[in-house]
Amino acid sequence: MLVNETRNKVLAGKLLIADRFWQRMIGLLGKQQLSPNEGLLITPCSAVHTLFMRFPIDVLFVSRDFIVLKAVENLRPWRFAGCNRARLVIELRAGTVAQTGTAVGDKLGT
Repeated sequence: MLVNETRNKVLAGKLLIADRFWQRMIGLLGKQQLSPNEGLLITPCSAVHTLFMRFPIDVLFVSRDFIVLKAVENLRPWRFAGCNRARLVIELRAGTVAQTGTAVGDKLGT
């Protein structure tokens, strides 16, 4: 489970973790859609792409202390996004960031 501790909101009830090379490389490729309660944590990671993806996603770039450094909403297929200072990336269903009010500086927790 991934929670925005600053706003007391659940971001993902089911958090998948990609911490191996191939898991990070594949990410969400091949998925039709993320369920409303699902997310993917990629570590270590500071940039993502949505090449070959079929749906937009919300992306949170996070420090190793789980502080949100950058939020990208509705990142459409065939795009890139990154944050040099990030150590973790969390991919969520598009609309999750807006629905939960998640913003730069928020503290996340599992």
